This record gives sequence, structure tokens and C-alpha cells, in this order.
Amino acid sequence: MKLYYSQTSPYARKVRLAADHLGLTDRITLVPATTTPVAEDADLARLAPLGKIPVLVLEGGEALFDSRVILEYLDHIGGGGLMPPADHPDHWRALRLQATADGLLDAALLVRYELALRPRDRLWQDWIDGQTRKIERALASLEGEAADLAASAVLGQIATACALGYLDFRFPDNGWRARYPGLAAFYAAFAERPAMAWTAPEAG
Repeated sequence: MKLYYSQTSPYARKVRLAADHLGLTDRITLVPATTTPVAEDADLARLAPLGKIPVLVLEGGEALFDSRVILEYLDHIGGGGLMPPADHPDHWRALRLQATADGLLDAALLVRYELALRPRDRLWQDWIDGQTRKIERALASLEGEAADLAASAVLGQIATACALGYLDFRFPDNGWRARYPGLAAFYAAFAERPAMAWTAPEAG
């Protein structure tokens, strides 16, 4: 399989952490790709209509995209391990945690694009403020589950860790640890995993 990725993409990081957890890393070849909303990667756009990272090309040539779809596929071929079956109480909690963390990432990326890509004289502060409020609400929600996060399904842990890691990378002055000590403790423990080091955006 081939994974089109960027070292700085938190969604690609989710896939790589999941592959490591499932023992699938050696079956995936990494293919670097660079894309933004205003500068698409032509090869990536041919594989996936949205032209977004990550894209997983299967051994038969079929392309899967969106990290959530890719994680479900990896969980399937890896024999499970990312989340419990649908009839288990923690299944839906894991999906909710992933949705919250991914929503945080969506908002953070929109702020990042606004600051990095939009001409400085056209910055929309109300837009930035609105997305920042979403980030804060997501952090508060995750903090409410932080005490049980370490014992929950790996899917929720990976998604949360990637969201927090992206805040550290792109918004180092956010200071979320001081406001959310439960999340800080979870992240400190999760960051001890070896794969967190080689998937870190700074590692590229």
C-alpha cells in the first residue's frame, strides 16, 4: 500500500499512528505530497477528487481518502484494535472523541490557512475568532473525558493526541495545558509512544 502524506498533516499522522498500533507500518510505503487549498498536488487530485491528504492507495490500485475511512480500513485488515465492535458501549464514545478531535483540527487548520495563505490586508478576524471558539469548546469537551481517556479505545486516544500535537506545532502560544490539566496529563503519557516521535511534524 502507498500512503500519500505530509509530515505536518495531523490527519496523516492519525493514519501512521494507527498503522503502527496495528502492526501495519511495514506494509505501507510513504509518498510525500504537498497541497493547500490554493495549490493542489496534481497527482493527489488524480487519485482523490478532493485533493486532500491523506490518501491510501491499496495494493490493487484503489484509493481511499479521509483519515476516518482509512483508519476503518486499517482496523479491518489489521484484525481490529482501534475500537470495540458496534455493540460495545465504548464504540460510540470512541467515534465521538474522534469527531471532537477532528473538529478541533478542522477549525485549527482554517485558522492556519487564514493566517498563512490569505493576504494580510484581507484577514478576517471574526472568522479567526469563530474558529478559535470552536477549538476552545472542543478542548473543554475533551477535558471532560480526560480522566477516562487513557482507558478508552485507541481510536479516541490517537485522534485526541494528534489534535493536541497540532496545536503545539502551529499554535505554540495557545497554552492549552494550563487550562486543561487532564488533557495535559493524558498527552504527556501518550507522547511516550515511540511512534509519536517519528510521526511528529517537527521530525520531517
